[in-house]
Amino acid sequence: MERESYNKMHLNEEAHWWFIARRLILKKILDRYYRNKKPKKVLEVGCGSGGNLTMLKEYGEIFAMELDDDARNMANSRNICNVKKGRLPEDIPFDDGFDLICMLDVLEHIDDDLAALSSVKEKLNQQGKLLITVPAYKFLWSAHDVACHHKRRYTRKQLTNLVLKSGLKVQYTTYFNTILFPVIAAVRILNNIFGGSGRSAKNDVNLPLTFVNKFLRIIFSAERLILPAIFFPFGVSVLIIAENEKEGKG
Repeated sequence: MERESYNKMHLNEEAHWWFIARRLILKKILDRYYRNKKPKKVLEVGCGSGGNLTMLKEYGEIFAMELDDDARNMANSRNICNVKKGRLPEDIPFDDGFDLICMLDVLEHIDDDLAALSSVKEKLNQQGKLLITVPAYKFLWSAHDVACHHKRRYTRKQLTNLVLKSGLKVQYTTYFNTILFPVIAAVRILNNIFGGSGRSAKNDVNLPLTFVNKFLRIIFSAERLILPAIFFPFGVSVLIIAENEKEGKG
């Protein structure tokens, strides 16, 4: 990801509608799948500038890793945990034994996504959970993907098959950011037609006007009122909760 993107994320993660609403949705899903069980050890892989760490530490002792030096320094400046340098799939700087590992918009950055998942799986306890989010649909590819150095976007089926191939059991999967999907899809498609997806590599993390930001936050976060009781058949992003069933750990 470009340094400008990390800087904007660090500045806007506490206020931008997308980050706030996504955290609310993720918390609702984690609360559902853990109920009253609080994992003892939680790892965020590819934590970026650390905007999710405060929310994730509610579920146990928090650990984190990040490859980019600038982003890692930003994350460490939050003083939530010691964010270590690491790279998928070959360099995870932690022993195994995690009850929950989160990869939140990380997998799309990695050349060998299957090897990355297999490596992460080895760090989970028996029945440990893996939470993954990724951007959806190749046709939504835009300048944002270029600026963020994405390798691909996924369908729900593609991500599900990948997770199963890694040896994990899928417990729940859905698209999300569905209510705003028609607007976001139309804007990106039109921008690609008239502007070109690679001609101007800009990300989508600029903070909009206050009333627009509030409106979008309310609309997007409203999805938590029905997730994860159901799943959405389409959306801007894909989410999976998977479980490790390997023997001899835990």
